[in-house]
Amino acid sequence: MKSRETKQPEKKKIKLWKKIIIVIVVIITVTFCSILFLLYGPYPNFREWLITTAMTTMNHKYYAKWFYSDKTIEEVLSRNKVIEVDEYTNPLLIEETKQTEYANKYDKEILERNVDDDYKIIRVDGREYRGYLAVIYDPSRIKTVVTENVGEEGEYLETMAQRNDAILAINGGGFKDPNYSSNGAMPIGITISNGKVITNSEEKDRGLIGFTEDNKLILGKMTLEEAKKLKIRDAVTYGPNLIVNGKPSKILGNGGWGIAPRTAIGQRKDGIVLFLVIDGRSISSRGATMIDLLEIMQKYGAYNAANLDGGTSSVMIENNKIINNPIDSTGAHRTRKIATGFILTRNH
Repeated sequence: MKSRETKQPEKKKIKLWKKIIIVIVVIITVTFCSILFLLYGPYPNFREWLITTAMTTMNHKYYAKWFYSDKTIEEVLSRNKVIEVDEYTNPLLIEETKQTEYANKYDKEILERNVDDDYKIIRVDGREYRGYLAVIYDPSRIKTVVTENVGEEGEYLETMAQRNDAILAINGGGFKDPNYSSNGAMPIGITISNGKVITNSEEKDRGLIGFTEDNKLILGKMTLEEAKKLKIRDAVTYGPNLIVNGKPSKILGNGGWGIAPRTAIGQRKDGIVLFLVIDGRSISSRGATMIDLLEIMQKYGAYNAANLDGGTSSVMIENNKIINNPIDSTGAHRTRKIATGFILTRNH
């Protein structure tokens, strides 16, 4: 027979385990109820963020579809969208000029430089985001780069930049992957590199983003024949357009794209080109909405501007090194293989 002293510690252990189990059950219950409250409660912000962020990704739409019906998703997207300016860029409105006066502090940041500078990089900080704005003074040296294995496999932007002797590079247009391989194999829509047509597929919801032979950034939904008439030499396909001919797009809600890492391109009326990359998925930088991109481009004088592919694709390269902080959907610090990019070539 066990002594009374032996039974006392056993009873204490049982009571301790009961308390631990109760605490665990309470934590699980509270967590579960909190998730349900966020997903289905009376406050729509989390719901709209989740749906708009998930539905604009290539591979993660299931994050929204797990929890919400198609009807709910459609309703949310109808309240959060970008209504683009319904016109093409007018290249005659872009003139390469030299300004002697600054309109504001942002204009000064753009125009104040050494005479021999090919570009400058400006740190961009907002309430919930951080990123980099590359200012390019000679748009004739901006080119489209494309993966060597179109249709089979994408490439990391570093590889494309090194192969093309680039000083600067950002990721480009959207892409799709045969057999859902998620390796950036096939550019969507129209892709043109140094005058050569790489792809020409129909893409109803996206527009062309490209440079003409006289170095004007052209934005608009168009056919390849229309692009050729405009003498476009380098182009990708994506969007939405943020500014066309100085007119901003109308953005409802958060624009329908949620908050994520972003890449955008723009051109000022004086011909200067802007490459923008915003980091996301971190404490220091959650990411940007379409509203954020539009506001940044307007501050720095963009007359035409468009959103490029974002998420894990968002990356900026300077002299063969990544200068931003790409983070994938799992939280890992890395970028991914993509199909296209824009580069600034060296002036040999």
